[in-house]
Amino acid sequence: MGNLSADFLQSKLSDAKTHFERALDCKHTEFDDLYPYMIEHPQFFWYKRYVAWSELLTIVKLSEELEMDWKPQFSQKQAEYITSRVMSSRVLDEWYETNDSKEHVS
Repeated sequence: MGNLSADFLQSKLSDAKTHFERALDCKHTEFDDLYPYMIEHPQFFWYKRYVAWSELLTIVKLSEELEMDWKPQFSQKQAEYITSRVMSSRVLDEWYETNDSKEHVS
């Protein structure tokens, strides 16, 4: 296990973040290919986001166990959401939020 490079884990972390963000944005992910019949299911996007969130948390947990700092790939707010581990409606609504985005929300 000592051969597991930090670059490899950083790459997996980046992939997991991208996967979660694609799921948030309702874009195509591997999940669509794995469960094509679910696209017709009203809960599809919830499942898709849950799967992507779980993957992200798993990679973060591995990073922590290997004492790798995973937080630089995320905003402070995103890192807080990940640390709290719960995917709430707030995480879904505010994942991309920047300091000035509140004025754009009506």
